[in-house]
Amino acid sequence: MRTMKVGNITVDSSNFTLIAGPCVIESEAQVMEVASRMKEITGLLGIPFIFKSSFDKANRTSISSYRGPGINEGIRILKKVKDELGIPVVTDIHEPYQAELAAKVVDMLQIPAFLCRQTDLLIAAAETGLPVNIKKAQFLSAKDMRNVITKVEESGNENILLCERGNTFGYNNLVVDMTSIIEMKKFGYPVVFDATHSVQKPGGNFTSTGGNREYVEHLAKAALAVGANALFMEVHKDPDNAKSDGPNMVKLDEIEVMLKKFIKIFKAVREVESNNYSL
Repeated sequence: MRTMKVGNITVDSSNFTLIAGPCVIESEAQVMEVASRMKEITGLLGIPFIFKSSFDKANRTSISSYRGPGINEGIRILKKVKDELGIPVVTDIHEPYQAELAAKVVDMLQIPAFLCRQTDLLIAAAETGLPVNIKKAQFLSAKDMRNVITKVEESGNENILLCERGNTFGYNNLVVDMTSIIEMKKFGYPVVFDATHSVQKPGGNFTSTGGNREYVEHLAKAALAVGANALFMEVHKDPDNAKSDGPNMVKLDEIEVMLKKFIKIFKAVREVESNNYSL
């Protein structure tokens, strides 16, 4: 598997990497509080950490839903996280012109699942030279990601991560097939598991997306057990009052306990795979 560098973080098979932060930037104070706390927790646990939050959520269920502060203010806030806390940052982009603007600050670009087949967006992201975390669309199989990867590779960029976030069969629900992680790893790039978006219920609250954060921990454990190289988790101090994706975000006060469990699972699986385990 290729090793990826995201800022000062190395994504490989030696340890799982955590990509985490609030779904959308609600305020500078909110972002700095979550980023500071997450840096402290991951530092104590020895987990490589990349901070994520969105300057715009362009695919909200309702036209009246909060989308974010916009690219200029959002990038300014992410730059503050990077400069003051020394944390690599990632954000998603929705239109090709945003790639170059975001790349001036962030360490990795993220392609939203619904947009992973958008050729112009993939090319623009690839041409920045930054690592690109591509979320597998809810309507694609793992093997379909070969064509997505090719678009980025043939645009001159092999700094790719692939992200599993479940598949939709309609009826406001997602189903996670853990074999997708195994299949995507065959492409030779690190695979991320999005543990919080995988428990979404798209449009499940009619004018907003629902979800069930109760399942986040269980799915994350399973993903690490089958070989995920990184976890993506959206974290919020008060998810029930969040402006986006509240039902599936993890409470900031609960993340440390989860991460301690994930470390044990990751180490146990790697020990078995390295043939150092005996009854």
